[in-house]
Amino acid sequence: MVVREFQTEDVIQLVPLMDQLGYPTSLGKLERRLNNIHSQSNYHTLVAELNNKIVGMVGLCHNLFYEYDSSYVRIVVFVVDTNHRRKGIGEKLMHEAEKWAKRQGVTHVMLNSGNREERKAAHKFYHNMGYESKSTGFSKQLDKQIIRGEKDLKV
Repeated sequence: MVVREFQTEDVIQLVPLMDQLGYPTSLGKLERRLNNIHSQSNYHTLVAELNNKIVGMVGLCHNLFYEYDSSYVRIVVFVVDTNHRRKGIGEKLMHEAEKWAKRQGVTHVMLNSGNREERKAAHKFYHNMGYESKSTGFSKQLDKQIIRGEKDLKV
């Protein structure tokens, strides 16, 4: 098994992984999404390949803190194929993600994981990898209404 940088031709094998993660998508949508993501220099995607098959991925984003004089990497997506879990693939992906983060000079690596029953095993994995549960995340879907100018902003 090897962990390597994402290549454009990998996208077709990532569609089922996104579905397993709970975010079903089409090939066309994922291609557009990944093209957009990889047009940004602060994003980085690694894949785990076993016998010429992608069996895992981690998507990373390098960000600046408002609170500290340093930066961090957020793990935006992390998934290992259900047929290949508990074989060390997730650990290898996380170690390679952390190596990339260190090369960026960051002080922290962060991630969010849903509070659903099916995520409990993932939470245990993250704890075993040395990650602490330190916050509660919140999310709000915004209207598609476009703000046309400052006069529309109510602060």
